[in-house]
Amino acid sequence: MMMREQIEAKLKAAFEPVLLEVVDESYRHNVPAGSESHFKVVLVSDRFIGERFLNRHRMIYGTLTDELATTIHALALHTYTLKEWEGLQDTLLTSPACRGTGSIA
Repeated sequence: MMMREQIEAKLKAAFEPVLLEVVDESYRHNVPAGSESHFKVVLVSDRFIGERFLNRHRMIYGTLTDELATTIHALALHTYTLKEWEGLQDTLLTSPACRGTGSIA
């Protein structure tokens, strides 16, 4: 199973998302071809109601503990409730620049 698929499966099971996008952004970084190490996640779930962004991120980190310890180098998280997401419909969600020495984008 590819890392993107593994992330999707775990997040779907844990958060029952209304929307889930997992984008492999490894190509934007100076990593070997085929690396699956940099991801952007857009996750819309009512599990986030009443949760601050920091706790939402901690919830995801807890779900992806094994992947973060071994394969994932960077994880850009965009976490919303359905109500928050509906207010962002025309917003472009970008990942921050890599702070490592190898960013090419």
